[in-house]
Amino acid sequence: MTTDAPALLPALEARARETAHALSPDCPCGAATLADRPDATVVRHAGTVAKAHAADADPAELALRVTAASRLPGILLPPLAPAPAVLHGRLVTYWPHGTPVDPDDPDAAPWEAAATLLARLHRAPAPTAVPVMRGPAKAALAVARLHDTAPGHPGTAPVLRAWSALPAWARGAAAPPDTTTLCHGDLHLGQLVRHPAPDGPWLLIDVDDLGTGVPAWDLARPAAWYACGLLPPEEWHRFLTAYRAAGGPAVPAAGDPWPALDVPARALTAQTAARAVTKAVLADRPLDEVECSLVDACTRMAAVRPADPRG
Repeated sequence: MTTDAPALLPALEARARETAHALSPDCPCGAATLADRPDATVVRHAGTVAKAHAADADPAELALRVTAASRLPGILLPPLAPAPAVLHGRLVTYWPHGTPVDPDDPDAAPWEAAATLLARLHRAPAPTAVPVMRGPAKAALAVARLHDTAPGHPGTAPVLRAWSALPAWARGAAAPPDTTTLCHGDLHLGQLVRHPAPDGPWLLIDVDDLGTGVPAWDLARPAAWYACGLLPPEEWHRFLTAYRAAGGPAVPAAGDPWPALDVPARALTAQTAARAVTKAVLADRPLDEVECSLVDACTRMAAVRPADPRG
């Protein structure tokens, strides 16, 4: 699918405006660009958000993911349109605006809400056929880009060693051991909004990676941050406790959760470290303190074989 990148943003703004006006003639006009990256361009106009997905997004798979979101009320933000449209060579979806997590107020981070929504998602039967969750494949792309971009950087070798020690499914090189559990695929606090804005219930957004797979992958980013010392223990405890209280199946209801989380947390650590080193090399700067901690974590991981009860 070819894309006309220079024309995409104004066209997306126009589509968002048209959709917003169709929903409410009393629209306080004015578009805002929320993101403009190679993998996503996102524009808001009043209560409507238009998202242009990555140029290589699969039309059939994205349509299935959008359909699933429309059929999981109270868990995923429902789309405004039932199927993606094509605009300047990019697939576009339309969503209601929701209030995002405030990045400047870490004490108000909705860890319990995120965990409860994940548990409900993991327990829900897939409402329609969906593809495999894209988390491992995205991690593999990040590591491949590191290998190509920064082969001689001192941080690259530890990341590659940690990555190579993972089982094939966690590297996107084999089918996952769980092919029935519905997963978000890219869970972080930026994937939650309150809807209706500004004070409605929290819902999960972003269906690009939604699919079936190992549910522990959705807990892996906060688990990895906790293991690397980047997430305070009390916040990890809040998240894990809420997930268990909601009956989440990714970890045992009691006892040590780490046997289930170890492999996904290692994979997310390697992915995040790979992106960090690549970003630093492209910016021609040294690694910062957080980036160094991620590479150090990969060094430690490579020295201990991962525990994977799923094989």
